[in-house]
Amino acid sequence: MEKYLKVKVHAGEKKEKLLRKSADTFEIWVKAPAERGLANAAVRLALAAHFGVAENKLSLIKGATSPAKIFLLRD
Repeated sequence: MEKYLKVKVHAGEKKEKLLRKSADTFEIWVKAPAERGLANAAVRLALAAHFGVAENKLSLIKGATSPAKIFLLRD
């Protein structure tokens, strides 16, 4: 089963936090800066930890350079 996750990212923050707004919508604060894909990697790691899956089960589908992102979670 595949699941699309809508994520709003706040990069370069002092604290890391994950807020689940609905079943498939999240707001995530990460310390990593929004450069060279560092924030995207931190968000992928946070989502993987939240769902208890390996990082390679999550793919960034849309929004590589935007705060609004869509990730695909695969089984």
